[in-house]
Amino acid sequence: MRRLMLAIILLSCWAASAQEHPKDKWADWQPFLGTWEGAGSGGPGQGNGSFTFASELQGAVLVRHNYAQYPATKDRPAYRHDDLMVIYPDASSKKTCADYWDNEEHVIHYFVELADGGRRLVMTSDPSQPGPRYRLTYVKTGDNDLKLTFEVAPPNAPEKFKTYIEATAKRTKQ
Repeated sequence: MRRLMLAIILLSCWAASAQEHPKDKWADWQPFLGTWEGAGSGGPGQGNGSFTFASELQGAVLVRHNYAQYPATKDRPAYRHDDLMVIYPDASSKKTCADYWDNEEHVIHYFVELADGGRRLVMTSDPSQPGPRYRLTYVKTGDNDLKLTFEVAPPNAPEKFKTYIEATAKRTKQ
């Protein structure tokens, strides 16, 4: 009898957990999942790099790993930028959020929105954070192609975004 009770309790816990984390939570994100190779230009100069969007923690979050390499110029040596972003549904705000960290010690909290029928992914930094505001936008231009824009707005004009980086990327692995 004890084993039967234990089995019922475990089955109930499993069923409740499956309902809280449906497997298709990130279905609308399919156009952006995978490994992408890209090249772009902007404030840091010409560069190239790669990023991935992948479901992790059994579908609880999406994780983006990104790097960009910039060649040496007459004014600075070559360098590499690395960052990590964790995208998650925020239970308290009922919004999708993302937290970002990079090797330059930036930490950014974003609010995330899928728009235009899932062809546009827009991440806008929390306006309550001190300092400049950031907006990162991915626009699908084909099944395996996209355009990326990273914009910055000054603290005294938080809605006046100006393009800092523009890039294009091609999905190399789904």
